[in-house]
Amino acid sequence: MSTDFAFGPFAIDLQRGALFREGRPVPISSKGFRLLEALLGSPGRVLTKDELMRAAWGDTAVEESNLSVQIAALRKQLGPTAEGGDWITTVPRVGYRFVGPTAEPMQQIAETKSFAAEQRPSIAVLPFLNLSGEKEQEYLADGITEDIITALTRFRWLFVIARNSSFTYKHKSLDAKQIAQELGVEYLIEGSIRRSSQKIRISAQLIQAATAKHIWAERYDLELTEVFAIQDEIAERVAGAIEPELLKTEGAQAAARHTGNITAWDIVRRGTWHFHQVTNENHLKARELFRQAASLDPELPEGHLWLGRVSAGLVAYGWSDNRAADLQEGTEAALTAVQLDERNPYAHYSLAIVSAYAGQFEQSISAARKAIEISPSFALGHLVLGMALLFGGRSLEAIAPLEYGIRLSSYDPQNFVWFNLLALARLFSGRAEAALEAAARALQVRPNWRTSLEVVVCCYAQLGKWDEARRCARQMAGAVTQPDDVLTPLRTRNPAWAEDMASSLRRAQI
Repeated sequence: MSTDFAFGPFAIDLQRGALFREGRPVPISSKGFRLLEALLGSPGRVLTKDELMRAAWGDTAVEESNLSVQIAALRKQLGPTAEGGDWITTVPRVGYRFVGPTAEPMQQIAETKSFAAEQRPSIAVLPFLNLSGEKEQEYLADGITEDIITALTRFRWLFVIARNSSFTYKHKSLDAKQIAQELGVEYLIEGSIRRSSQKIRISAQLIQAATAKHIWAERYDLELTEVFAIQDEIAERVAGAIEPELLKTEGAQAAARHTGNITAWDIVRRGTWHFHQVTNENHLKARELFRQAASLDPELPEGHLWLGRVSAGLVAYGWSDNRAADLQEGTEAALTAVQLDERNPYAHYSLAIVSAYAGQFEQSISAARKAIEISPSFALGHLVLGMALLFGGRSLEAIAPLEYGIRLSSYDPQNFVWFNLLALARLFSGRAEAALEAAARALQVRPNWRTSLEVVVCCYAQLGKWDEARRCARQMAGAVTQPDDVLTPLRTRNPAWAEDMASSLRRAQI
């Protein structure tokens, strides 16, 4: 079989296990990739269901319905042919056939590899170790590894080595640096599963290969009976936690790099570092860099989507000199990002966040849900959905997405905002004790932030704990006094809530 294939706008790199559409990575599950590889290897020939199931699942026994689900997902990712038909046709009661022509345009394949290597950080998920020695846990270890790979492929800025390449290192004793060099990646995810009585511990860690530095690590202790039921959620949580850590690391590296030969993607990464410092000066610097990136490479979605994000941030934190102009620039930038890459969850998040601060709550909710549809582990998608629902007056509905988003990305440096929104969602849903807990968490992330203290005062007031409310009110006098419009859309849309908060603050002698 040929090494690489191209069909229509697609190119498939079998060595790296990656699918591209017009040079941009296309998220595809490991089983979907194996099915596509098998179909491309036999163009025009009908492959039986048994043949395809062996290609995707090996000797593992699975229901035939799983094949139908994977084929349907693959068709959705590929979309229609130029003539409006399917790339893969069904032969009833027999199997499936790939009907598009295949070829080997090595130049196009080389371009897609170059795009991935030069424009995107790269990562491989190594097979998780089964430290229990039980066959059942071996299946679980492999399954979680594959699910994490699939979850990470949804992040369009990240180049993920596919399952087939990663699993060549199963049961091999090589150091991380050697594996990374052989796979051509900058980062590795390692993990293990260990059973103890009726519990299973799943551990995962993110490594920067060149330095062997451990960037992130987490462990999950679960009852044996619940592991398989929430296997997908475990993978989503790992992917959701790792993604912001990678962004911070990439941003810091780009900010420290001094070179005259930089790309638009380098500029974006520099901008993200400044963005995450969460100060007026750094947000303005980030906006300057994102504008520069969008100008240098107008076809790069990241320059536009980050410009949308920072525009919303300037408005939210009260650092905007012209709120209307910044919201307009941010909205236009986010819409451009969506047009350039409609399968990029960050582009839809950018539109959602800027729409929320523009008071376009239904547009914000729609964009947030689209981001989640594309990438279920995308923490910011869940968080901005909760924000838009809360701002729109739907406090009870806002609680679940805010809680889930925080759980997916518990180390986000801007979690003080999300904890405050969660506190208010709970407060206006009649859960004052739980609201106070969330507001306290916000203060842990960013101590002495005035908005957090204001929310704490409102929580104590709702509980009738006026001594505590007045103590926090006095603390507000020495709090960070920077301008802050984080809650402006909520107060504007929900005057009754705004009056409740104002009344609590007055009674606490603010």
